[in-house]
Amino acid sequence: MKKYIILLLVITLSLTSFAQEPEISEETSTFYFIRHAEKNRSDKENKNPNLTQDGLFRAVKWSLVMKNMKFDAVYSTDYNRTKQTAQPTAEKNELELTIYDPINLDGKAFLEANKGKTVLIVGHSNTTPAFVNSVLGKEKYQDIDDNNNANLYIITVTPSGDMSDVLLVVD
Repeated sequence: MKKYIILLLVITLSLTSFAQEPEISEETSTFYFIRHAEKNRSDKENKNPNLTQDGLFRAVKWSLVMKNMKFDAVYSTDYNRTKQTAQPTAEKNELELTIYDPINLDGKAFLEANKGKTVLIVGHSNTTPAFVNSVLGKEKYQDIDDNNNANLYIITVTPSGDMSDVLLVVD
């Protein structure tokens, strides 16, 4: 009887050790890209307008859509409309905005700098798809229609470097 109990114990311990998952030292990276919310178009000469009331509402809505996500960083271009769009989410995550230059996009450097992080990036109708394409390493997405402020691009990068992406419209 003692032999059977020992044998059963050895089998149980063996099966338990096979069931354990290997430790992963790096985490998955997730990037959320959005365009700024509705901007004030009343002054055609103003190159740095603020958001409209609808835009301010959408900025808060984005923060509510992403309320269960814990961001490690929130990036914005240095324009009123992008910073105002990013601010509610940054505040919910107790983060300062990180300003980036949309002219000098380097997807590989961005991936490396944000490895294992969850990041929100706010840009423009042309820079957001360009940044997504730069991170993906291929030309997949076109400029966003000027009346569209509802696109959400999500890129997930596994520790092995595999990427997946999705485009959602959150209106």
